[in-house]
Amino acid sequence: MAVSSITIRAVQALKSGETIWDADHREAVRGFGVRRQRDQATYVLKYRVFGRQRFVTIGPHGAPWTPELARREAKRLLGLVADGKDPADEKAKARLQAADTLRAIADQYLRNAKQRLKPRTYSDIERYLLVSWKPLHPVSVFQITRRHISARIADIASGHGKVSAARARTALSSMFNWAIREGLDIAVNPVLGTNRPVQPGSRERVLTETELLAIWRASGDDDYGRIVRLLLLTAQRRDEVGSMQWTELDTISGLWTLPGARTKNRREHLLPLVPAALALLPPRRDGRDFLLVTDPGAAETRIVGSRVGPSRR
Repeated sequence: MAVSSITIRAVQALKSGETIWDADHREAVRGFGVRRQRDQATYVLKYRVFGRQRFVTIGPHGAPWTPELARREAKRLLGLVADGKDPADEKAKARLQAADTLRAIADQYLRNAKQRLKPRTYSDIERYLLVSWKPLHPVSVFQITRRHISARIADIASGHGKVSAARARTALSSMFNWAIREGLDIAVNPVLGTNRPVQPGSRERVLTETELLAIWRASGDDDYGRIVRLLLLTAQRRDEVGSMQWTELDTISGLWTLPGARTKNRREHLLPLVPAALALLPPRRDGRDFLLVTDPGAAETRIVGSRVGPSRR
């Protein structure tokens, strides 16, 4: 171990296992050194904090670290020590934050969301986080700014429309709120304060009697057709009708009890069925819990030729 001025020439002359500690000039920084291990010279800082001697690695000699730049970094780190902070802990924290990329946090959030969200809702959120926000996946969530988010929202709106952009923004905001509640030391949700894309108003058009009649006639006398006709008669959601079960029905009173687990607001819903709806119910088959096929989306393909379909609620 030697005490000398750390210069490029001195660093290049170091032999394996040798260390130089900065001294002998007015710019010298106490505790700043360089040591060579095998073929690599590395700048380090030795300091004391809370009564303990500590070492922190500044970086290897070569771009970007020169003796002058490494010496300035050593001064900055000693400033942290003067403020009662441990540079080694700060570097460890920085490494952890760098590992918390948007993709890593999105994966954690989605694992949690999958347990509490309906499959359709989860699928939409997964698509927004993993596809719409993919360009920001490598960036640490601690470094994502409102500018990053605003620029990406504009790109999504340009390529996929304002509705998709608004929903992608909502999905990302929910993820950041969850991450903050999980203990990530993010000062503020960076989505807050960004502009929400203006979405078109709710559609007011409803199907005419002629269109409803065309749909009714285009529906076949099978489970697919029954689903479409029940949608018209009950005005319930497609998945609710397609997943109707015998245990939910009281054919005597004509009541259909939709359990909270299958409704949007998670509340039980009692629906009286008109005679025309009851007449559409198939005979009960042994060993079958569901009244109709469990893929109600296939029903839509049966009436494509009519070019009309049930309006969304």
